[in-house]
Amino acid sequence: MSLPVTAKYKPVRDRKRYRDLPQINDRIRFPKVRVIDTDGSQIGIISPEEGVRLAEEKELDLVLVSETADPPVCKIMDYGKYKYEKEKKEREAKKKQHNADVKEVKMRYKIEDHDYNVRVSQAERFLKSGDKVKATITFRGREIQHTDLAEELLKRMATDLQELAEVQQAPKREGRNMMMLLSPKK
Repeated sequence: MSLPVTAKYKPVRDRKRYRDLPQINDRIRFPKVRVIDTDGSQIGIISPEEGVRLAEEKELDLVLVSETADPPVCKIMDYGKYKYEKEKKEREAKKKQHNADVKEVKMRYKIEDHDYNVRVSQAERFLKSGDKVKATITFRGREIQHTDLAEELLKRMATDLQELAEVQQAPKREGRNMMMLLSPKK
């Protein structure tokens, strides 16, 4: 004996999808809302159905602006235009946002002048783009005895870049490397 099939419930993801939809026009589920006209003047506290009717007369949408206010605030506007402007602002904000990465400049303590100048110009480029620079000197074999020369080289680099950068971490040895961290001046 099998049980009769009853009405199926909607899966959870459909309910979540509905919740994520923007609350405009008929999707506004509050008994009373404060409605603001297109020019910014306040119409008053009315039912959402009445607000939708007013918006449709102007061929616009009733958009929920503030859900937390008491009563919730809705505005009569063109939702397509509002959505476009909002996305445009988000894109602009994302463009302006820059995460500072740590770029590494590697060299040896016995570096030639031209190679050193190339590393300094590389570090300058990184600092100008807003990134931090980690200057690393690697030692091989018995070179580890010359940490004083490596420290001198890193300090020289810090003085050469003092217009653009400040030393965030002074030269220090870690294993077979000596490193210094520079961050761009603000």
